[in-house]
Amino acid sequence: IIPEEYVLTRLAEDVPDHARYRARERRARFVGKNGACNVAHKNIREQGRFLQDVFTTLVDLKWPHTLLIFTMSFLCSWLLFGMIWWLIAFAHGDLDHSTRLQRDLGEGAAGGPDTFVPCVTSIHSFTSAFLFSIEVQVTIGFGGRMVTEECPAAILVLIVQNIVGLVINAIMLGCIFMKTSQAHRRAETLIFSKHAVIALREGKLCFMLRVGDLRKSMIISATIRMQVVKKTASLEGEVVPLNQIDIQMENPVGGNSIFLVSPLIIYHVIDKNSPLYDISPLNLHHHEDLEIIVILEGVVETTGITTQARTSYLADEILWGQRFVPIVAEEDGRYSVDYSKFGNTVKVPTPSCTARQLEEDKSIMDTMPLSPKGTIRKRSVKLKPKFTIS
Repeated sequence: IIPEEYVLTRLAEDVPDHARYRARERRARFVGKNGACNVAHKNIREQGRFLQDVFTTLVDLKWPHTLLIFTMSFLCSWLLFGMIWWLIAFAHGDLDHSTRLQRDLGEGAAGGPDTFVPCVTSIHSFTSAFLFSIEVQVTIGFGGRMVTEECPAAILVLIVQNIVGLVINAIMLGCIFMKTSQAHRRAETLIFSKHAVIALREGKLCFMLRVGDLRKSMIISATIRMQVVKKTASLEGEVVPLNQIDIQMENPVGGNSIFLVSPLIIYHVIDKNSPLYDISPLNLHHHEDLEIIVILEGVVETTGITTQARTSYLADEILWGQRFVPIVAEEDGRYSVDYSKFGNTVKVPTPSCTARQLEEDKSIMDTMPLSPKGTIRKRSVKLKPKFTIS
């Protein structure tokens, strides 16, 4: 008889029905942990609106598509003007073999070798016209081909191609610059704790999370806000699948502005105005229709671009009765941050009831054991001996 723990595969008929339902997937996220919005836009009929804002559309494209458009825009413009230069040479007779022969052998003819003047010198085929188009637009100027004053149309095409080349350079280089300096790149170094916690603070249940910045350059005018996203129904029976409810955030600075020099613990006091007023430990499971979105906004100090970092916490990512461990200590005359403990939590005494029950029954706090006070890490001082013994 083989023990059941050594059996690698089992038939689906052997799995009980209740186990199948228990293995149901968790609630779909509205915002991912990395800040990406989990929303698919379908059946958009007015696709032409995207073409009205071509620059933003190009910036929003993925890198392979952007590089493909970057390459094709130059190639198509070179081919188009190469065809125009070839047509000008063909219409003027520059490509006629007898005309070129007469020009080459025109020493004995009247007027000497200057009898025939082409619109563009040294254009004998479409290949040479294409090479001249590249020289004009990129301003290479090898010197073998040049526009003469014989054809006013050639001078006009020369001016138009230079203007078109400058416009293409400005658009494509601006698009590449904007893609490399997008605001969400700065948000990669703005981090949030993997889990949020609910514990007592100043005798009240609080929802807490930790946020930090890995760079030394600061985020100016940083603000943080939170929203609860859940399915709700109105009194008239209208069902709102993704109702966004703003909740008030508290932080050490006050208001929604934060001074993000070192990691901060942002908390929300769960009171009667909070959408978490009736949340208890029994509600913190992956079937609960609850998602808390955290949005951090600010101006990048080095570039002046506004950036935004986002994350979300589902019900099973909220830890009840825990708080974050301290990670800031004073060492050698300055403050140091230990990011290895950024998301570490420790259990603390917390009532297993809702904030409503805690507010209605004050005697619950009397039965709670006092949590030990956190020890303050003192700075390490290296003492140097005043005298040396030899």
